[in-house]
Amino acid sequence: MQHNLFSTMRGVNMVDGCKGPQIYAANSEPTTSGVGSMGEKLFQHIQEHLRVNSIRSKSTRHYELPPGQARHLLAETLLSCGLPGTDQLEPQIEPCLKSIDLVETLAAAYRHVESCSPCEKSGAYLKQCALFMGFPDPKMFRRSLRSARQHAVDVHTKVVLSSWLRFERREDELIGTSPMDCCGRNIECPRANLVAGYNPEMAYASCMCSRPPREDDDEDDVTMNGAECSTSDEHDFDMDSDISFCIGDDEVRCTRFKIAALSRPFKAMLYGDFSESRREKINFSYNDVSVNAMKMVEIFSRTRRLASFDPPTVLELLSFANKFCCDEMKAACDSYLAALVVTLEDALILIEYGLEETAYLLVAACLQVVLRELPWSIQNPNVMRFFCSPEARERLAAAGHTSFTLYYLLSHILMDNDVRSNMTVMLLERLMECAEDSWQKQLAYHQLGVVMMERNEYKDAQHWFEAAVEADHLYSLVGIARAKYKRGHKYSAYKLMNSLISDHPPAVGWMYQERSVYCIGHEKMEDLDAATDLDPTLLYPYKYRAVMKLEEGKIGAAISEINKIIGFRASPDCLELRAWFSITLEDYDAALRDIRALLSLEPNYKMFHGRFQGDQLIELLEPHAQQWSQADCWMQLYDRWSNVDDIGSLAVVHYMLEKDPGKSLLRFRQSLLLLRLNCQKTAMHCLRLARNYSDFEHERLVYEGWILFDTGHRDEALAKAEESISIKRSFEAYFLKAYILSDSTSDTDLDASASCVIQLLEEALRCPSDGLRKGQALNNLGSVYVDYEKLDKAADCYTNALNIKHTRAHQGLARVYHLKNRTKLAYEEMTKLIEKAQNNASAYEKRSEYCDRDMAKSDLNIATQLDPLRTYPYRYRAAVLMDDHKEAEAIAELTRAIAFKPDMQLLHLRAAFYDSMGDLASTIRDCEAVLCLEPEHNDTLELRRRSQERVNEQQTRET
Repeated sequence: MQHNLFSTMRGVNMVDGCKGPQIYAANSEPTTSGVGSMGEKLFQHIQEHLRVNSIRSKSTRHYELPPGQARHLLAETLLSCGLPGTDQLEPQIEPCLKSIDLVETLAAAYRHVESCSPCEKSGAYLKQCALFMGFPDPKMFRRSLRSARQHAVDVHTKVVLSSWLRFERREDELIGTSPMDCCGRNIECPRANLVAGYNPEMAYASCMCSRPPREDDDEDDVTMNGAECSTSDEHDFDMDSDISFCIGDDEVRCTRFKIAALSRPFKAMLYGDFSESRREKINFSYNDVSVNAMKMVEIFSRTRRLASFDPPTVLELLSFANKFCCDEMKAACDSYLAALVVTLEDALILIEYGLEETAYLLVAACLQVVLRELPWSIQNPNVMRFFCSPEARERLAAAGHTSFTLYYLLSHILMDNDVRSNMTVMLLERLMECAEDSWQKQLAYHQLGVVMMERNEYKDAQHWFEAAVEADHLYSLVGIARAKYKRGHKYSAYKLMNSLISDHPPAVGWMYQERSVYCIGHEKMEDLDAATDLDPTLLYPYKYRAVMKLEEGKIGAAISEINKIIGFRASPDCLELRAWFSITLEDYDAALRDIRALLSLEPNYKMFHGRFQGDQLIELLEPHAQQWSQADCWMQLYDRWSNVDDIGSLAVVHYMLEKDPGKSLLRFRQSLLLLRLNCQKTAMHCLRLARNYSDFEHERLVYEGWILFDTGHRDEALAKAEESISIKRSFEAYFLKAYILSDSTSDTDLDASASCVIQLLEEALRCPSDGLRKGQALNNLGSVYVDYEKLDKAADCYTNALNIKHTRAHQGLARVYHLKNRTKLAYEEMTKLIEKAQNNASAYEKRSEYCDRDMAKSDLNIATQLDPLRTYPYRYRAAVLMDDHKEAEAIAELTRAIAFKPDMQLLHLRAAFYDSMGDLASTIRDCEAVLCLEPEHNDTLELRRRSQERVNEQQTRET
């Protein structure tokens, strides 16, 4: 469907722009040539504006427009190619597996893991990875990925999954690290990956790399020095040698029975009916074997080990072993050569030999180096030709190194980096060829459909989406409908989504969202509202309603609408949209705030429909906004932090980093804010930058500790904190250690643990730091004192934190008042927090604990409106309904939230409700879904066991 680039906006005296890939879908049809040329003229106009401003800044004499006129002209220039129209907005088709009944899908995934054989568990966990790929929290994906590696049996799977784990930690971004560095555990150790066998208990054990070398290690090596081989009982050898292999004018003396023992072909030749069995000299000149290689064959026949020959000779020996079926010799050569592969250059050279000779271990070692250098290695064309073509796949398959897992990893990275590229298509085609199970076919077909949509190849996209639906992936019906719509069949697309909604009750939010694309007027708004009601996390309905209000001239209402989603899900495209709204109002301070925040979330984000860098837009807007000194920045940061304004705080930190990009402390602050906004991947990137920019070893160790802790490596993180403290006592090192110990879930002595955390936090507070961090430490210390029942000390900590503007300490102080039976003061304390931190869902949620039921319900309803992802309000309302014997309403309350947030606590509570109602099948299903999310959840394990016993008893009675 063609869209006009410049359609007149209803009620607003401005023109809107062409469709951009970030505020709205990237799947639009290309614009007409005339429209495109106008867009280019505007783009050139803005570029010229930048160029002229740059020249003017260097000149002492120039004419300046009046401030008001300049601000208006800038807004008009920017808006002319920035704002979208409602007819240009589209929801994204997610490139992951989505289920209509997610709870049943999770439960089935858990049952699959529990019931499959040990050799199948790795694949079962990989299926869980595919399910969790679309979840906002990456921790569950990483946990399943670790479990898949833990239960891997063959070398190939170990290499791929271990490399994937390393990629998820993105150690490539840490300066000074090597791709082949070992983390100290078998689960990611390059050497351990090359050892076949199933041993899940040893996956998290210390690997050989981290152990001190033994004196007898050389005995286990596949190599030995030349003296050992050549001088071993020469006299006995001369007596035993009874055959010569002639190569040109040279003879290599050998022992017949030892050469015959190398393989069945040699045994047949030397002891069978062939003429060679009766000869003392055998002509080997025509077998493409060098004298050196034949000498090595002779040595190996006696020692069963390789001498210290150079790699080319060993490669020749590998070819010899293949030609004459010398399996033991081939395995030794394979192992010898695999140990040599360290760099990408080594891998690119040796993988050709490995593929040619089908050397399983050598190809594995080369593959491991390539995969551990992801994502940079995929930019090497010599690397990608090993993976992309059908011929390359056949060669890898011959060497035992092609799998769905391998192409899943590669295609996942390529789709993130360049979704439209030919390489991405070829890798997905290889993924499809490797797909065997139903879920694998669903994923491969669906992702091919998504890529074809991005490439505007709608007919092919429809074909692959239809294949995914035939493989039982119903979410791909969205892709079919969109492809039909793009091909001009709007009514057909509407009918398809209408049938999906009617045929699969209860409907899911994305169904109504997609159907709304093919409606107009009142029907469209009803579908959008239904989508938001069923799944308030969907972005498209908020964006559409906001842009519609803007077109009606209601700019304030447009900002209020987009604020609803930004309040609990700060996505870059929504922040960009709000920035355009602020530009419309010529509020450049607010626009800069949002642009800086979105660049913090996604540093490479491009505006103006992917054609303009964010920092260029900042350069345009900054002269018309408030300017801050370094001292002003810190004051602004304190104010925003005190008001619990994470977006504003993020923008200030971005401004400060613009002036001092190498400041590791600011990068660390940025990572903390991003974690609070649930942007873990970007937060980890900031932590790695903080580590790289730091000038001090003790600081680098702290940042490395946070990275390890946030990626699930608790013990390693603790070791980093302790090492940092041994170098220099610092606030951050003590705080990190205290945080790790307080987060421990082990069954250690709680009193001893609390005492240790208190001591560490007190040590941290004695070290130099700024008020922002000390406020956090005081708040944490107060929480430990509360748990330790030292309420007066806790109150002192919270009061001191409030004195340095750590506003969240109101919450802790309210808890102290509540425990002292001073509920009115607790309520008042939380009211203070609500006044300071406006529109903060957590504050309303916590205040509800200190008032009567009606007031609590009111606060919790507000909390749900502000942040529908918070689970406590649903659990409270469900518990109240259950107490009132309204079981169906209680279940419905939990089900409403579970539909868009399959949270462990929500599912466990619903399982308990089902159990009390005697619905054992539903109880077991919900328990299994919980255990898929958290396999070690003891209360759920016990509930499932009891329910299963009751089911077994019923079945016994019936029989």
